[in-house]
Amino acid sequence: MRNEGTLMIEIVYDGECPFCADFTRMVALRRTGEVDLIDARGTDPRIAELGAGLDLNRGMVVRQNGDIYYGADAMALLLMLSQPSGAWGIARWVFANPARARLAYPVLRTGRGMVLRVLGRQPL
Repeated sequence: MRNEGTLMIEIVYDGECPFCADFTRMVALRRTGEVDLIDARGTDPRIAELGAGLDLNRGMVVRQNGDIYYGADAMALLLMLSQPSGAWGIARWVFANPARARLAYPVLRTGRGMVLRVLGRQPL
């Protein structure tokens, strides 16, 4: 049972994407509160629930205390809740501004797709 003030976060992400996996590990390690990582390629029943009506190949999904965030909004939320350093610190600055986030997220998503193809991994 979690404390009343504890933040509960569920993250649905592509476990075969090295960027996605690295990002979610960074968030999970630095965040206080409960973080539940859900690989979108797995069989967890929450994948269908949280991904309903959303293309998980185009963005991760985050549920924070009942609220759903998708794509750039999900990444921005996680960056704001964590204390990233290095490249993730730069990402935090980018995603702190909605206009910058809307421009940056498609570039990151395209890079993810290219890396998955190079690694021989199928889209979700």
